[in-house]
Amino acid sequence: MLTLNLHDYKGLFTAYTELRVQENRSVNITFVKGNNTLNLRSSTGGISARVCRNGSWGFASHPGISEENVKTVIRAATDNALFLDSKEQKEKDPLPAVPASSENDFSTSRPRLSQKDLVEFIRELDDHIASSYPQLAGRTLSLRCLDMEKRLLTSDGSYSHSMIPRSFIYIQLSVIKNGSPVELFDVYGGLGQFEDQFSAPGDLFEEVARQYHHLIKKSEGVFADAGLKTCVLDADLAGILAHEAIGHTVEADIVMSGSVAGDKIGREVASPLITMIDFANSYQGETCPVPVYVDDEGTAAKDAVLIKEGVLKSFLHNKESANHYRVAPAGNARAYAYSDEPLIRMRNTVILPGTSTLEAMIASVDDGYYLIRPGNGQADSTSEFMFGIVLGYEIKKGKIGRAIKDTTISGVAFDVLKTVSMVSGEMSWMSGGMCGKKQPIPVGMGGPAIKCQLNVGGR
Repeated sequence: MLTLNLHDYKGLFTAYTELRVQENRSVNITFVKGNNTLNLRSSTGGISARVCRNGSWGFASHPGISEENVKTVIRAATDNALFLDSKEQKEKDPLPAVPASSENDFSTSRPRLSQKDLVEFIRELDDHIASSYPQLAGRTLSLRCLDMEKRLLTSDGSYSHSMIPRSFIYIQLSVIKNGSPVELFDVYGGLGQFEDQFSAPGDLFEEVARQYHHLIKKSEGVFADAGLKTCVLDADLAGILAHEAIGHTVEADIVMSGSVAGDKIGREVASPLITMIDFANSYQGETCPVPVYVDDEGTAAKDAVLIKEGVLKSFLHNKESANHYRVAPAGNARAYAYSDEPLIRMRNTVILPGTSTLEAMIASVDDGYYLIRPGNGQADSTSEFMFGIVLGYEIKKGKIGRAIKDTTISGVAFDVLKTVSMVSGEMSWMSGGMCGKKQPIPVGMGGPAIKCQLNVGGR
């Protein structure tokens, strides 16, 4: 795919230019209580060019991938930039030139399954769940695969080709308790095409059994007591706290719009136990869930240390904001579709592991909660957040107690992180969601479990 040689068109660049050709290929299959309700395979692709003239940007895109359309979008983007420059006259400094080159293709080497094979895979898994757990009132299984393939050429010498796939199976189970439904979902999969993530439906049977066990415990659970509580947040919750409540506040475009993080560089914003990093593509020799090697502005992707031992160290940048703050960009400009302009985005944002064990953290809590899985939530540029909790347990005298019903947690993230008193030594990743900042984008997040204090909702 994407066989155009972009170097053939470099002679058409008359100012700073980014030329990108991209195709997103997706598969979506859903079963609801044994019925195949969705069975789609789609592809969306095209060409875009973005041109900067003295700080004024022009952008153009076309859904057809052809030589003539490449020329058309370059001319249109250039004309747009020239027109805006004549009106805005920003006279900004040239963007940093950081040439980079990268070829990263995560396509599987295994034989590809047909759409029919994928449908039968999910059907077999669904049949197993239906026969193994007759108490279930409902079940929904969704297969979602996304291959993002891009080629990028910039006027300052960067070139990259990437094919980054993600494959997931989402399972939601429900039972009826006292006349009301109780639900629990989980996500399985990660980086790679389907054949590399899943070999047989039976590979998920043990995971589904664990999910069902938690669901039954939850159906017998109690309402949490509302108020400020000592909690142990499992890795998924620590990850979403890092991403939603802290990560967005340190994206430089949001900082320039008034984020609370704007004046905190060099200041203590968290417990000394907290170090938070936005990893580009690898962690301790392993590939991250959403590896970025060269971003969509052609910048070589590097790790960005956001918080080090409690002190805020940096923001996340594209080339323009890096110029503004007089720092080097680290490759955080990302676009979801060919028709999208790159925005400042996170990649793989985590809190680094500490030295405690999860068992010791739970044992240290006299009266609190062990919160495991987040639901929907929101955060804003003040770092104030509210997240749903769909799976959690009481902690009583250092031991796990009853499951709790759906609840919420809330607080101001920078304040909550200052209360962290223990951080576990385990590292866990999650990547099943999409970050929605004007355009969706795959992201990774995660970390260890953390012990902290925050507000828990009640009945």
